[in-house]
Parts: sequence; C-alpha cells; structure tokens
Amino acid sequence: MWRSRTFLWFSLLVLLCVQGVVLVGITNFEHERLLQVSFLDVGQGDAILITGPTGIQMLIDGGRDRSVVRELPKVMNLLDRKIEVLVATHPDADHIGGLPEVLERYQISYIVTPGRVGESEVYEQFVVSAAKERGARQLLARAGMRFQLGDGAYADVLYPGDNVSQLRESNDASIVLRVVYKDTEFLLSGDAPSWVEDRLVAQYGDALRSDVLKAGHHGSRTSTDALWLAAVKPRIVVVSAGRDNSYGHPHPEVLERIGATGSEIVSTITDQTITYESDGVSAAEREKLTWTSWWR
Repeated sequence: MWRSRTFLWFSLLVLLCVQGVVLVGITNFEHERLLQVSFLDVGQGDAILITGPTGIQMLIDGGRDRSVVRELPKVMNLLDRKIEVLVATHPDADHIGGLPEVLERYQISYIVTPGRVGESEVYEQFVVSAAKERGARQLLARAGMRFQLGDGAYADVLYPGDNVSQLRESNDASIVLRVVYKDTEFLLSGDAPSWVEDRLVAQYGDALRSDVLKAGHHGSRTSTDALWLAAVKPRIVVVSAGRDNSYGHPHPEVLERIGATGSEIVSTITDQTITYESDGVSAAEREKLTWTSWWR
C-alpha cells in the first residue's frame, strides 16, 4: 500500500512538472519576437521589466521591498535567473529597496545608475549588494547611451547629462529612458520633475513622441506637466503607485491634465501588474495568464 501511494504521488508530481515546462515553452513561443514591457505591481514604487524580442531583459527599479521578486516570475520564464541590465533610476527607497533581493536571486550583467549618492540605509544596502555581484559591470547613465535589446529594439538614455553633481534633489537626477521597437515607443521617466521634462522638450521636441508614457513620480503634481504631455502625445499613460498611499498619488491635477489629452489612464493600483506587448507595429496590453497564479 505504501509503495503504491508513493508511486502515485511521484507520478502526479512528474505530471505537474511536465505540464509546467510545457506551459513555459508555450508562453515563450507565443511571445517570440515581441517586445514586452511590464509595469510591476510593487505598491508605492516603481519596477518595470523590459524583455526584448530576442529575450534580452532590462529591469528598471525594484520598488521599496521584496514585492518585486514576487512579481518577476509572473512575467519571466520560471527557469530564468538572468537579467542582463539592471537600472536604478535614482537612490530613493521606493525605487531601489527591492534591488538587493533581485541581485541575490538573479545574475546581472550590467548595473546602471545616475551616479547620485543616497544617504539612506537602503541605499547603502544596494551599494553593498551591487559590489558583491560577480561579473557585473557598473555603468553611469548619461544622455546619448543606447542599450540594445535585440532585433532592432533599444533603450536610449535621454537624461541625465554630466551635471549630476550639481543637482540638488535625488529626483532631479532620475534616469529617463525611451524604449523603441520599430514603430512603437515607451517613455519611462522615473521621478523626474517638470523642470527636467521641460528641458527634454526643449532638447528633443517631437522626437519624444511615444505610444506609452509612465507618469512621472507616481502621478505627483510636480511631474507630467502639460508641455510634456503635448510633446510626448501618449496613447496610454501608466501610473505606478500604491493603493491608499499617504502621498495622494496620483494627484487629481495630473489626472485632469492627462484626461485633457484624451490619453487612456491605467494604474497598478487598480490593474496590478500591467504588461504591454509590441510586434513593432503596435503595442497592446497582454491578457493576464490565469495559470501563473498556480505557481505562487
């Protein structure tokens, strides 16, 4: 009897594992040659995973806690333990708090920062974890840098320049990235304030146009101004913020400004992790896969 039950449980385990592998394989096949951009549900913070058409991955920020490592398996191959590029847009805790855990669990090839020094214990933990990452090359993000994401997709650094040491606030140094795959674009501005947005509009003008825009600073009234929205002309604006957060994000004034442009507003507060996929012609939100919750 004992041997029969053992064999039955073993057979069931093997069957489930095989099904899991098949599901992972199907997912990869379905998403082949697509750019995938996932705004992760990490509460009051930012974390964005970009998966290029050939599988190259870039993680931009990691939220304030280990929520990021809970969300990553939902949008990555379950067996994948490598992220090519990790970007810490600036040293605020709600952007780098979860990165030490990411560095512990995943192999990272490049660690990109603006060169802004933080003063918190969270920042010190990130610095120590980054220094321990074997084989990782540390880079300072500077305007003009380009990261290749495969099959012609790329991420351009629009900001900051060489003036980081002169900036007063950590948000002022926030890395701004524009991700492009053929005819689709995503503009990701971290916590950059409106004066940075205005400078970029003056520098790039219509070249900022993007299909999807992440609202700056979680929808704070100090970002995503009217001039910025007029230049970017987004079809969709994503707000990454936590439910019932103490900051009042997203601010009603920001929502009103976005609404006036006719752009669709989506938020991790109501929609949790939001994933867009692009075939290079258009970007569309991916339906959430019901089977992913089985693995949690």
